[in-house]
Amino acid sequence: MREQQIIPVYVITGFLESGKTTLIQSMIEDTGFSRGQKTLILRCEDGEVEYDDFLKPEHCVTVVPFEEASEMTSLKLKSINNEYKPERVIIEYNNVWGVELLGRINLPPKWEYVQVISLADGTTFDNYMTNMRQMMTDPMKEADLIMVNRCRPEDPKSAWRRLLKGVNQQCNIMFENLDGTTEDGVSDEDLPYDMKADIIDIKDEDVGIFYMDSLDHPDRYDGKTVRLVGVCYPDKTMPNGFYLFGREAMTCCADDIAKIGWVTRGTQKPNAKRFVRITARCQMMISPDGSQRVLMLHEGKIEPANAPKEEYVTFG
Repeated sequence: MREQQIIPVYVITGFLESGKTTLIQSMIEDTGFSRGQKTLILRCEDGEVEYDDFLKPEHCVTVVPFEEASEMTSLKLKSINNEYKPERVIIEYNNVWGVELLGRINLPPKWEYVQVISLADGTTFDNYMTNMRQMMTDPMKEADLIMVNRCRPEDPKSAWRRLLKGVNQQCNIMFENLDGTTEDGVSDEDLPYDMKADIIDIKDEDVGIFYMDSLDHPDRYDGKTVRLVGVCYPDKTMPNGFYLFGREAMTCCADDIAKIGWVTRGTQKPNAKRFVRITARCQMMISPDGSQRVLMLHEGKIEPANAPKEEYVTFG
């Protein structure tokens, strides 16, 4: 059997009752995540959800509680690692202890931080931001994902998103509503281009943002006109008069390159080696069964264009 190269460590931060244990439960019960490997949970506070309520022997999970921040030491973690020999570690961390503590600890061999998720409760978000801002936001500065749960319809998600982006520009932000649906909280004001312009100019570096937002919110662009640089790709699955307009994108790494774009109606002859600047009208389309909404472009003006400085679209 091939020796495991690293032991991934996931850090879940947030105040008491922010939903940390519930998130960890969903991780454990996801067979694609757990894969039957031994998981060690370091629990730094007792919440409203108990692990005994959902953990089963087949989950291969061991929970080790920490009562005080002073217990979180390099020596203690080394001892725990030797005793339980985990294949992955989840730290349910207590915001009150201060996230800088984790930075001072030397992890056991092969342990490596791979993701930090910071949780917040929408019902207490404004109160904590007003009265305990530093304690709430310090973990968010290190987060790969910030998730605000228990959001109500009247909550100002877009304003919260802008506030959180000021804390951590690079992280992903998601809002989970009371009905279980999720959204990104993006509004017109959050986008890097002018949604009120007669022609919305999409810069080369913003094509990835436009692509992802058009997938999530095709209705936002319905009836608007956009202008951007890309390639008219031939696609044998499309009828005459249609082509794929877009770019090549690096979806996760240099070895994972794929074409992204929009189904486009027009007279332009596809040429995968030539960049053009297209001015096109956007139309939101609904699949025949009503299950999917997509954005289609209607070709307007086509002009020759230079290749973008960055060869591939990224989504950072």
